[in-house]
Amino acid sequence: MRGRPLLRTAYGQDLALLDTASKRGAVGALVLVGLALPWLLTDEILQLLATCCVAAIGAIGLNLVTGYAGQVSLGHAFFLAIGAYTAAAISGDPGGRVVGFGVANLLVWLPAAGLVAGLAGVAVAPLATRLRGLYLAIVTLGLVFIGGYVFETWSGLTGGPGVGRPAATPALFGYRLDVDDAFATRDQKLYLLMLVLVVLFAVAAANVARSKVGRAFTAIRDRDIAAGVIGVNVARYKTIAFAVSSCYAGCAGALLYTLSGFFDPGSFNLLLSVQYIAMVLIGGAGTISGSILGAFFITLLPRITREAPALLPFISASPTDTPNSYQLETVLYGVLIIVFLIFEPRGLFGIWTRIRNYWQTYPFSY
Repeated sequence: MRGRPLLRTAYGQDLALLDTASKRGAVGALVLVGLALPWLLTDEILQLLATCCVAAIGAIGLNLVTGYAGQVSLGHAFFLAIGAYTAAAISGDPGGRVVGFGVANLLVWLPAAGLVAGLAGVAVAPLATRLRGLYLAIVTLGLVFIGGYVFETWSGLTGGPGVGRPAATPALFGYRLDVDDAFATRDQKLYLLMLVLVVLFAVAAANVARSKVGRAFTAIRDRDIAAGVIGVNVARYKTIAFAVSSCYAGCAGALLYTLSGFFDPGSFNLLLSVQYIAMVLIGGAGTISGSILGAFFITLLPRITREAPALLPFISASPTDTPNSYQLETVLYGVLIIVFLIFEPRGLFGIWTRIRNYWQTYPFSY
């Protein structure tokens, strides 16, 4: 309404994805900038940004089950591995040393990876109906170690530890996206693919969050006993939460190593699960935008730690024994999680909300 742009007279207006002109303009500007970046940045930076987009898909999936439904999961790396190996097996060389069916079409192996990982999530979901909190976290943590053993011993599928196998081949109707051609480089094409996919997955997740299913997730997170009393089928919606989260993780795992072209069982360890937990907590639990912010922040963090060991010798036991980048990343994940949980539980999204509210109310302090 003229003069009162935030006055809403219907539930549809309140549930709109982009309910203000400023949000629509900001999102449109971000999309335009994202589409222009392939011709402004180097291939190395584009590959890093493509990795950020894929990580955002996995972080959104984890946020649905942890941030929205309140089910703490430390087994995200397990579902990423299922998606990665499913996609690699479907698109792999039938005559190679590992399992492969030769179907390189992205529209086949990507949904298949999400479906298989989603079914794995449904299989794990009965545990979520009986456990919660720390007990559920320990059980999902066990999935990482079980999956690590299975993937290391199943060399016919994975290639074995230290050997690995080629990742899924990204192709659309016979057009290869992982090779240079006259139109664009490999990194330009893969970046654009990941950008489009993260937008699609984010919009789908936002629609789930604002639907009846999303409201049931929130009720279970806030108090599952009360949710059951008011008629929410707790077991059903916990199963849906794990299925959707695992599906997102499977798709992210299928896409993640198409950028490097190769992976092995050691790629899906506990640190990978910790990284995704850090993305959710640092970005902002219970928000889709926070998942994306956290994924970009954590994925870009190694670029900083790559130079940090020479600047932080005081962390080491002696002046000549400086920590490597892997050690610094591990320490920083823990430190950042603690800092954000204590000082800003809403994460980067909360910081952005504070900044936005400040400028909206300026020069007033309320």
